[in-house]
Amino acid sequence: MEKINVEYTHGGSVAKIVLQDENGNVLDYLMMEQLQTQLDRFSQNCELKLITFEGAGKHFSFGASVEEHQKEFAATMLRGFHRLFLSLRELSIPSLAKISGQCLGGGLELALMCNQMFADKTARLGQPEITLGVFPPPASILLPEKIGLSRAEDLLLTGRIIEAEEAESFGLINRIFENKTELQSGTDAWIEQYILPKSAASLRFAVRAARIKFNHVLGNFLPQLESIYVNQLMNTADANEGIAAFIEKRKPIWTNA
Repeated sequence: MEKINVEYTHGGSVAKIVLQDENGNVLDYLMMEQLQTQLDRFSQNCELKLITFEGAGKHFSFGASVEEHQKEFAATMLRGFHRLFLSLRELSIPSLAKISGQCLGGGLELALMCNQMFADKTARLGQPEITLGVFPPPASILLPEKIGLSRAEDLLLTGRIIEAEEAESFGLINRIFENKTELQSGTDAWIEQYILPKSAASLRFAVRAARIKFNHVLGNFLPQLESIYVNQLMNTADANEGIAAFIEKRKPIWTNA
């Protein structure tokens, strides 16, 4: 089953990746594998100047599969998910997320890894993992780097969902458009003005330079947070209860342990 669609546009200079899962474009292990395969192919393409990510339908992504967060699957799921971030780091190809509707959890983390985040007014962004008794390793690193510790902690500790305008005020969203149609046309205009005239090789060096600290922090701390999640968090009662409650569509019963 194909969970992503890839189209090359602008004379082959732009790779447009569309997440396409009918259940909210959930980033399950199969979608992650297909994304990884595509990123591996990009490493051999010296013509690419930009990678864009978007969701099919009304939403960007509801996030990673909660079922795959269960204790027996968590290590494999996180390893595959985190590999995507490290691959994007190594590629250093400019990237842009086009966000409509829900952009939550792992979906927001994928968007956060992009150099630019554009949205329309339907966008709703958040890291609700704490409501399930867990935490998001990539977002715990990326959000403070992008919007500062205070605002990052607001989102990470409350799990609240914010609208596009508030995300823009945080510095999270770069540009807002009225609707998805204008988001698409506005992005194309931005690409034609700011990306296409540039050298693909020079753009990659510019990404590496701009992200020299960002990449260092990600590479050093993501493995640590993955270990904490798998070896410590998933051995607590509440993390497993939160995941089970979500799957069973009930309120969690916390034991604070």
